Amino acid sequence: MLVFDGALSLLLFALWVFCLIDVITTDESLCRNLQKGWWILIVLLLFDVGAVLWLIAGRPWQERPRRSTGPVSAYPEYDRPGRFAATADEDDDEFLRRCRERAEEQRRRYRERQTRQEDEEA
Repeated sequence: MLVFDGALSLLLFALWVFCLIDVITTDESLCRNLQKGWWILIVLLLFDVGAVLWLIAGRPWQERPRRSTGPVSAYPEYDRPGRFAATADEDDDEFLRRCRERAEEQRRRYRERQTRQEDEEA
């Protein structure tokens, strides 16, 4: 029983050291949910619970390397999956047309609402 307790303690200590080093060496822009400084404090102060939290909620997910066809972006938010990026001029024109139509519709509804409010006040 004593051997099992010692082995478990050693395993948990190794997990904590691994996570602490992992947090310190991870790039700030790759940390999820909190800033890197907060993750360091959580792993340092909460020991094994903090290490498990880092592995579940803070550690960056490993992604398959992407094949870059263009210049590498200096801003990781532009590489976000699902982000609209026009690949052709027609797509960009269509997007801008829809934005203008939506803005005009919102202006029309606002004017109608203002007119109704003025009529009610009069």
